[in-house]
Amino acid sequence: MSVVRLVSRIDAGTPAHRDRAVDGLRALALVAVPAGHWLLGGFHLDGSGALHNASPLSTFAVFSPVSWVLQMLGIFFLVGGYASVLSYHRRTSTTGAWLRGRMVRLGRPVLGVTAVWALLIPVLYAAGVPGDTLRTGAKLVIQPLWFVGVYALVTALTPWCVRAARRLGGWAAAPLIGSVAVVDFLRYGPYAEAVPSWLGVLNILPGWLFAYQLGVSWGEGRLSRRGARVLLVGGTALFAVLLLVLHYPASMVGVPGEARTNSHPPSLLVLALASAQSGAAVLLHGRIGRTLRRPALWAPVVVVNLSAMTILCWHQTAMLAAAVPASFAGAVPGLTTSPDSAAWLLARPAWMPLFAALLVLISRYARRFEAPWGKGSRAGAAAGLLATAFAVFALRPA
Repeated sequence: MSVVRLVSRIDAGTPAHRDRAVDGLRALALVAVPAGHWLLGGFHLDGSGALHNASPLSTFAVFSPVSWVLQMLGIFFLVGGYASVLSYHRRTSTTGAWLRGRMVRLGRPVLGVTAVWALLIPVLYAAGVPGDTLRTGAKLVIQPLWFVGVYALVTALTPWCVRAARRLGGWAAAPLIGSVAVVDFLRYGPYAEAVPSWLGVLNILPGWLFAYQLGVSWGEGRLSRRGARVLLVGGTALFAVLLLVLHYPASMVGVPGEARTNSHPPSLLVLALASAQSGAAVLLHGRIGRTLRRPALWAPVVVVNLSAMTILCWHQTAMLAAAVPASFAGAVPGLTTSPDSAAWLLARPAWMPLFAALLVLISRYARRFEAPWGKGSRAGAAAGLLATAFAVFALRPA
C-alpha cells in the first residue's frame, strides 16, 4: 500500500467526533520525551570502556531554555485528564472496572520492557558489556517509567477530580499549586537547613496532578478561554519571577552534579511552565484541530498515539542500541564522547535519525506488549517476576 493511500485511509477511518487537537497535543508531548532525552542526555566513556550518564547542560547551561520547550509533561497530563474524563463518562461498567482497564493498559508495556531487559542483562554481560554500562543502561530504561507510575496514580483519582471540577471549575487546581509552593518555600527558604531532605517527595502528587486536574476541568467544560488566558499569563509571569528573582535552576531536566533539580520531584517552576503550556493549549485548541484536518498531518499523529506507551518505554533502549556497540570502538563523536565540547553539539543531531530508526524497528516487535494478554496466561506472571529482578538491579546502590 502506498503512503498516499495509507494516509487517506487513516483520515477516512477517523470518526467525525474525534478531537484531533487533543490527539495532536498528546502526540507532540510524546515526541518531546525521546527528543529531550536524546538531545539533553549523553554518555561519558571511562578508561575501562564503560558508559556513564552525562548531560551537555553541565557544561552548556546556556542551552537550558531548550529544556523549556522539550519538557511537555504538563501538556501530556493536561490532555490525559481531558481524555480520561471523557472515557470515564462513557464507561459501561463500574468505576472500579474502568480503572482496572486503564491500569492494565499502562502496566503491560512497562512489564514488557523491564522483562526483556532482565533477560538481556546476563546475555550482554556474557558478551563482554561492562557491568557499569549495564547499570547505566538500566537506570536510563527505568528513568521514564516513574512517569507511568505517577500517571497511573493521578488516573486513579479521576472520580475525585471530576467532583472538584464540577464544584470549582479551573480553580480546582489552585490548591495543588499552593501545596507545591509551600513545600518549595520550606525546602529552599530561610529554614531550609532544618527541613528533612525527603520533604520534596510531598510535591510528587500535587505537582503532576495540577495539569491533570486542569485537563479534567477542561473536559468537564469548566475551563473557559478566559481561564486559559489567566493560566498562560499567570504561568509565564510566575515562571519569570521564579527564574530571575528567586533563582530557581534554569534547566527543566535533571543535570548530573547539580544540588537542585526542578523535575524530581517537581518544583514550582514545573507547575508555572505547565500552567503556561495548558493555557496556550486550550487557546489554540480550535486552530490545531483545523490544521490536523489535513490528512498528511493527521496520519503521523495517529501513528504516534497508537504507539504511545511503546515510545515512552523503549526510546532509551533505542539510544542504547547505538551507544553500547559503539563503546567497543572507543570515542565516537556525539555518541560515546563526553557532551562537553562544541564537537559533541555538532555531532549529536546527526545521530538522532539513527535513534529514531532504531525505535521504529524496536517498536515493530515491542508493540505486542500493548496488546491484551490472554486470560489465565502465564506470561503476565513471568513478566512480573522478571520485571522485579530488573528493578532490583536498576535501583540498587552502585
